Amino acid sequence: MSLARLLNDQRERLATLVVLLEEELEALTVGQIDGSRLARIAAEKQALLAELERREQLRRQVQRRLGYRDGHQGAREAASDADCLAGWEATLDATERADRLNGLAGQLLAMRLSHNQRMLDFIHAVSEKTLYDPRGRTGRQPGRLNASA
Repeated sequence: MSLARLLNDQRERLATLVVLLEEELEALTVGQIDGSRLARIAAEKQALLAELERREQLRRQVQRRLGYRDGHQGAREAASDADCLAGWEATLDATERADRLNGLAGQLLAMRLSHNQRMLDFIHAVSEKTLYDPRGRTGRQPGRLNASA
């Protein structure tokens, strides 16, 4: 497989990944989280990332087979000599976009987890204040109004 074709294939897969990441961001910004939707997106992302990794390994093999050294500079030289430098740069741009979106999704997930943990801590703290006296009645709780007056 030619280097130009490999790069084009990677860009197509990266474009699909970007769409999935945008869908994930959308799913994370709504009020009510759809767990099954996020699970589906995560499974699709994992499969796509595995395929991207397989293609990247193949691209590196082609690069070495053509006599170029490993790394960014070797990849750039190989793409330039194969007349597909624009494709290489477009692939890098797509990778950076996917990385930014993935980072943003990670930040949103961290914020959601932090919020959920604070809510659970609050609920736990409130539930501990509901203690029963020896007669099976709850005592006065600080911050609550006595409505029996």
